[in-house]
Amino acid sequence: MSAELYFVFAVVFLAIITIFAGVKSVPQGREWTVERFGRFTRVLKPGLNLITPFFDRIGRKLSVMEEVLEIPSQSVITRDNAMVTADAIAFFQVVDAPKAAYEVGNLEQGIENLCLTNVRTVIGAMDLDEVLSKRDEINQRLLRVVDLATQPWGVKVTRIEIKDLSPPKDITEAMARQMKAERLRRAAVLEADGEKQAAVLRAEGAKQSAILQAEGRREAAFRDAEARERAAQAEAKATQMVSEAIAAGNVNALNYFLGQKYIEAFSDLASAPNQKFVVLPMEASGLLGSLAGIGEMMRNGIGGGGSAGGGDGNRPPPRESTGTVPHFIPPQS
Repeated sequence: MSAELYFVFAVVFLAIITIFAGVKSVPQGREWTVERFGRFTRVLKPGLNLITPFFDRIGRKLSVMEEVLEIPSQSVITRDNAMVTADAIAFFQVVDAPKAAYEVGNLEQGIENLCLTNVRTVIGAMDLDEVLSKRDEINQRLLRVVDLATQPWGVKVTRIEIKDLSPPKDITEAMARQMKAERLRRAAVLEADGEKQAAVLRAEGAKQSAILQAEGRREAAFRDAEARERAAQAEAKATQMVSEAIAAGNVNALNYFLGQKYIEAFSDLASAPNQKFVVLPMEASGLLGSLAGIGEMMRNGIGGGGSAGGGDGNRPPPRESTGTVPHFIPPQS
């Protein structure tokens, strides 16, 4: 009974080992290669897989997820003999597990060396200004070259990015001085443009002001000329009416006209701002006689004693000036 029990145990143990050797569970995102007597036969996909126990074995376990590879920094000489320090980062994915397992001995080291050599090639063919300003172009050229070189390895390089580009300290200082000079130049240009625009606006404002002032002076001159013309017309009409009255024999109109002019001249003489006293160049009786004549004419005009022509033959003779102020007595209504 003990021998049979040992035999059962041995069979069960062998069955368990056989099951474990023939059943393989592949995680998601992984692919395993199967080798039979050292030769590749097939690829196990994610999930539960069966292989032939004791004849097949797992060769390489590969990840088919996108991987990140750090590219170490290195010193690169540009086309214009400037030294820069550059490092990068690469993203790749295994698309053909058998090629990635058996076409290259160390996949990540191979991709890293390809990136290092091509970084030197691409940057070395560009000037320093282009290297610092055209990083996207460098990334595209690196991606195109490295992806083409890794296709036989069953790898797809998805992206290559330059992380850092560091020129030497003296070049950095020269670039800072150049940037400062450029900003000062732009500030001077903007300030000059502002002064120019301000001068143009001031000149335009002065021009408009001069135009408006000239238009105002022209309008005022036109108004003054029109006023003088109307005053002259009124003066001429008054002179014509006085002439017609004299021609008709009415001397009162002439006396009124002369008296009015006499009074206006005397008023202008007396209203001068620098006059402390007034010297009469003639007798005051002449002015009083003129006032008497104007008063007589107004009495005749208001009372209707004379005709329109001014003569009916019954007019009293003009009074002689006595040197006293006559009293004006308005007619009784």
